[in-house]
Amino acid sequence: MSKKITIGLISGGTSGEHEVSLISAYNIQAALDREKYDVLLIGIDKNGAWFLGSTPEFLENVEDVHQVKFNTEKLALLPQKNLARNEPSGSELAKVDVYFPITHGKLGEDGALQGLLELLGKPYVGADVYGSAICMDKDVTKRLLMERGIPVARYMLLRNQEELPFTDAVLELGETLFVKPCREGSSLGVSKVRTVEEYLTALQEAFAVDSKVLVEESIPGREIECSVLGNDKPEAAPILGEIVPLREFYSYEAKYVDEDGAELVIPAEIDSEVSMQIRKTAVEAFQLTECRSMARVDFFLRADNSFILNEINTLPGFTNISMYPKLWEASGLSYSELLDRLIELALEYRK
Repeated sequence: MSKKITIGLISGGTSGEHEVSLISAYNIQAALDREKYDVLLIGIDKNGAWFLGSTPEFLENVEDVHQVKFNTEKLALLPQKNLARNEPSGSELAKVDVYFPITHGKLGEDGALQGLLELLGKPYVGADVYGSAICMDKDVTKRLLMERGIPVARYMLLRNQEELPFTDAVLELGETLFVKPCREGSSLGVSKVRTVEEYLTALQEAFAVDSKVLVEESIPGREIECSVLGNDKPEAAPILGEIVPLREFYSYEAKYVDEDGAELVIPAEIDSEVSMQIRKTAVEAFQLTECRSMARVDFFLRADNSFILNEINTLPGFTNISMYPKLWEASGLSYSELLDRLIELALEYRK
């Protein structure tokens, strides 16, 4: 019998997506084949300290995104002490063969954690430092896509709240606007605005979490999602999905809190030729932005079947309702098989 691979499953983190990450981690550890893998659960608290666990009980209240947390008895790393370790925990981390980060947002998905894993010299699932940093920054991503001729929503980049008056924004981008932090995920800090009062409040909320903010045109159309998998020869899942928001837009609450916030339609009802073009564009964008391993690529599809690329998510959610694994499952690759493939890709990349 071949030696089991030890997976270091990293979740939590300091961003506003902390709780969603923990729920994804719980689902992943439950689906990993224990005949193939030993699993070390690594939780990062909101202050950046790392804690270890080896059983599912490490994660508590996983049914509630507001209450989910992890056990903090076994401290592994303290970032405020230059990642000094205590010896028992350090020896456990040394046994890890492949790290599987499922952290979202700042310091988890933006290349910072990936840089640490590079320094450790261990394979890890997901995009590397370069791809993670590119895709976390919506402005940088859009510039690369536009240079290639891939359509994106028109936008203006702000670095302070007084830079773009509401009237100028409307004149340039239209009467309905989206205000977004440039480097956040899960729609955190995103607002849809139509009035000057809403605009000013939205800017305040966005700048509270990021020093770069996008003001973007509203794109009328259907929200289509595509799952991409691979390293040098990535493939898009044959089946696309559609998010049908049942609220104003697909907000953080609609994604993870409000059960009636959105409907997931799999497969999306799309003309086959358009579906092929979306999938082709998703793979092209994946390669252009230096992604590897996996990404969920999100589009808006207009009534005339033209589409724009909205964003690229290098560490998509793995909750029970997350689109990335659901699209692969609908395409014939089960949740557990998908995890196997992601681990294989991490090991391949290191060879």
